[in-house]
Amino acid sequence: MRRQNGKRPDGLTIIPWQGGKPLVWDVTVVSTLAQSYVDRAATGVGTVAEMAAERKAEKYHNLSSDHIFQPIAMENLGAFSSSSLEFLRELGRRLGSLSGEEREACFLFQRLSVAIQRFNSVLLHNGFTDDIPDL
Repeated sequence: MRRQNGKRPDGLTIIPWQGGKPLVWDVTVVSTLAQSYVDRAATGVGTVAEMAAERKAEKYHNLSSDHIFQPIAMENLGAFSSSSLEFLRELGRRLGSLSGEEREACFLFQRLSVAIQRFNSVLLHNGFTDDIPDL
């Protein structure tokens, strides 16, 4: 399962997700502090994540109708696109129904939060330069 340009999404479920169709997803984390997003980010929380989710959906619009596509888009400061939030809540609910643990959705969001924090630390680290001015 590839797009016309040969790229594949980030993942595919083995077990059907809904209506007998497997779920295909692609994840993006956008930095609202990047120069290209600052103006859009200033208009409201989650606007950049929504824009990223729309871009992902457009990329995969040719995906076979045999699959369900889910863009997962989040901002590096924590906001998710609305479809990502809805999907992750449903995923947490399904995990909880299998495990018997009512807090599965909370645990899922905590794990994602830690992953985003690690992502941010890499961004911060890569933002430093080796040029130290002489004093």
